[in-house]
Amino acid sequence: MPKYVMLSTLGPEGSARLRENPERLKEVNADVEAMGVKVLAQFALLGMYDFLNILEAPDEVTMAKVATTLAARGTLKTLTLTAIDVDEFIARLGPATA
Repeated sequence: MPKYVMLSTLGPEGSARLRENPERLKEVNADVEAMGVKVLAQFALLGMYDFLNILEAPDEVTMAKVATTLAARGTLKTLTLTAIDVDEFIARLGPATA
């Protein structure tokens, strides 16, 4: 199944909500999984983004639905990237040609 990396930045309301209820992170993960996307890993970050999630989804349309649904809440902004396994990437490139 395709994998995706989602970087997210909390807005002021999202930060306040998280401060009041840190377990909200787990609740959002359950919401994401209810939309058919599996949360493989999640990390809190320092710097430009607040969180990094590694997700597995059946297709990009499902992933786009998750990103749009989360953004529509108004508490965060996301950047979603397709992640390609390096071995699969190398195999698809085929033999080097000079």
